[in-house]
Amino acid sequence: MSKQKNEPKPERTQRDDQGYVNYFEILGLSEHAKPGDVRKAYKRRMKELVSEIGQTSELTEERRSYYLLEMAKLNAALYILRDPGLRDSYWQERNALIELESQWRQAEESGSEEADTLRRQYDTRIRSFLARYMEELVLEAGRDKECVEASGWDEAHERHASRLLRNYRQSMYQQILERLPYFDLTPITFDWEERKTKVRSLLEKAPH
Repeated sequence: MSKQKNEPKPERTQRDDQGYVNYFEILGLSEHAKPGDVRKAYKRRMKELVSEIGQTSELTEERRSYYLLEMAKLNAALYILRDPGLRDSYWQERNALIELESQWRQAEESGSEEADTLRRQYDTRIRSFLARYMEELVLEAGRDKECVEASGWDEAHERHASRLLRNYRQSMYQQILERLPYFDLTPITFDWEERKTKVRSLLEKAPH
């Protein structure tokens, strides 16, 4: 049965970009913000976060994990957005992935033969995006001199953050899953020991 031309599309209760980490939003900036604006916003928000941590009378494990994740996201935002090349790559990949999701959803709704091809493309690219921008670069940011000086990030933070980032990535992915045509994407699984070795290798090669 063919669809009527004026058949209304179902309303969405979630933003189309929900689940795709937005580092501009984390710093309270627009995508047109200049590197200087990025640094100012980062320093202000990190100072506020550190102050809040210092004023917390009882630092429970749950609250400590929350603060650590917030600190990691702020560090990553600075690390990625202050560098024009890295920033452009991140934003272009993010927008392209959101568009690919939309194309796949539309193809599925219309019964297009392209739906399965788009699903496979999306499956590959979402795993790559999440691994790079919600894990690898976040850990790299924790070794960056400017981030370390502002946040006091150290090796103990990094060890704890590895588990937190895994959970954070999964929660963001779940937000995306909830609006996809169907949930038979290849499960996102990582060999964490292998990835830890890769990340450590990248950090060791990075200039200090």
